[in-house]
Amino acid sequence: MNAATFQAEQAGSLPGLLGFEWVDARPGFVRGRVTVSRQHLAPTGYLHAATVVALADTACGFGCLGALPEGASGFTTAELKANFIGTVRAGGVTCDAYLAHAGRSTQVWDAMVKEERSGKTIALFRCTQIILYPR
Repeated sequence: MNAATFQAEQAGSLPGLLGFEWVDARPGFVRGRVTVSRQHLAPTGYLHAATVVALADTACGFGCLGALPEGASGFTTAELKANFIGTVRAGGVTCDAYLAHAGRSTQVWDAMVKEERSGKTIALFRCTQIILYPR
């Protein structure tokens, strides 16, 4: 799987509606971005936490799809967590997702979400995926 495939796959779903862009994808790594607009903000005028989580979760999910073990049919999320250490009001936000653990029954993915211009980290994200097999 590659970034162009991910871009096409998200059409009509939440990541597509939020305008996520996929710029790099290779085994164990996915990079995405979004240009922050009004629809991504909380009523406070700052980037909504759900936008950050959606970007990171989608990057990790696409990465998991690209790293499924032989015979696996898909995955489901067992756990996710985000630590917010900054925010933005406008501009670009990037997300780099990395495969931290690749087992036969689970994968663990880590992601860093950053302000694009400064490179300042605004969130750290981790999720655990349960690998599914046909019955």
